[in-house]
Amino acid sequence: MIDLANIRSLSDFQRNTKEHLKRLKKTGEAEVLTVNGQAELVVQSAEAYQQLLDLADLTDSVVVLRKRIAAADAGEKGIPAKTVLEEMKKRLRLGGLG
Repeated sequence: MIDLANIRSLSDFQRNTKEHLKRLKKTGEAEVLTVNGQAELVVQSAEAYQQLLDLADLTDSVVVLRKRIAAADAGEKGIPAKTVLEEMKKRLRLGGLG
């Protein structure tokens, strides 16, 4: 959820970029930037964005696993565990592990 305290105008962001960047890095929270009073952009630190991407990737993997477990529970022919684990290692970029 977006914190209403983190809604700023694009012009304020342009005028006070250093302060905004400092706050973004410190808090990890995103800011919504408005143009003519309407939400237009969302900005956040690169680190916070990477964490968001990692979480989305993990969530995608969990969805795949849930579907496969449900299919197995429904009696559908499954995929060998080794194949599933190899696919998960690739998705999670864990190629060098086990």
